[in-house]
Amino acid sequence: MTSGPHSSASIPAGIGTPADYRPHAEARLAEQAWRYLEAGSGEGVSLAANLASFPAQRLLPRMLADVRGGHTRLELCGQRFEHPFLLAPIAYQRLFHPDAEAGSVAAADAQGGIAVVSSLASLSLEDIARAGERPQWFQLYWQGERERSLRLVQRALAAGYAAVVFTVDAPVKQAAMQLPPQVRAVNLEAPLAEAPLRAGQSPVFDGWMTQAPTWDDLAWLRERIHVPLLLKGILHPDDARRALAAGCDGLIVSNHGGRVLDGAPASLDALPAVVAACGGRIPVLLDSGIRSGSDAFKALAAGASAVLIGRPYIWGLATAGALGVAHVLRLLRDELEMTMALTGCATLAQIGPHCLYAAERQ
Repeated sequence: MTSGPHSSASIPAGIGTPADYRPHAEARLAEQAWRYLEAGSGEGVSLAANLASFPAQRLLPRMLADVRGGHTRLELCGQRFEHPFLLAPIAYQRLFHPDAEAGSVAAADAQGGIAVVSSLASLSLEDIARAGERPQWFQLYWQGERERSLRLVQRALAAGYAAVVFTVDAPVKQAAMQLPPQVRAVNLEAPLAEAPLRAGQSPVFDGWMTQAPTWDDLAWLRERIHVPLLLKGILHPDDARRALAAGCDGLIVSNHGGRVLDGAPASLDALPAVVAACGGRIPVLLDSGIRSGSDAFKALAAGASAVLIGRPYIWGLATAGALGVAHVLRLLRDELEMTMALTGCATLAQIGPHCLYAAERQ
């Protein structure tokens, strides 16, 4: 399933955008691994909505702006970054290249950013952390019960991870494919045994969801960790307000790349209401659908503090390992800077709704 002999240590000719990596990645990956990466859930409605939401927004160019000395630097959860692109948590990266999660972290670090490392990483949390100079963030999937979940978080914190991203839109996460023997979630304890169902019980409500987290579990976790805690998977403003009340330090608006509830709205469409509900009290990031620096600019203009990218960096990883991931990040940053320059924005703080075309304002 891994790239194996098809791996490349160099960037193919003709790569000018992150999307140019996609056919190279597809050619290098086994069909099952490619489907796992690219597919959405159900009929792919939410995946398609993510991709359609960005072209639907129009940029408003501004002329003669002096943007000399501009930059894309920002501070987020106590860390400084050179750009607003975080690598989203993607599981089992040994499926895509032998560099796996360590390669992704090394690339993010080289480009002045970080990765959010999945609970389902295929390398040890400690080895991944050592691949970068700056502290990474750890993504938590609830482990069926409180103490198991806390043990996993404590292991990540002991390894130097600087924040916890609690994914709440996929309550119980399992592999959607048969993994090859050399690829597994090496950091997890053995799965919990499922209690047998009694007559009349639901396999969903009385089985699967009995291991899912609740708001009470979030409050319990918040009391026990003392690093920034962000919730990933928020789409409803009421959930944003509850997260604020629970003491969360940030939110990530995400429909999980269209991979969980098919029919959920595009992340970009849900973003403004969540931003409004937070009222500037905590950062709100956007995940799902980012394919270019222009897309990232539109998310920032709609209120996001930063964005997470997913499939595009895996295209780079599958094609050229860590070098490919670093190149994808550099391309995204170049595209963002060009978009900023042509809309008259010298810094991220200058990006806002006024940068998007709205006919009623003209």
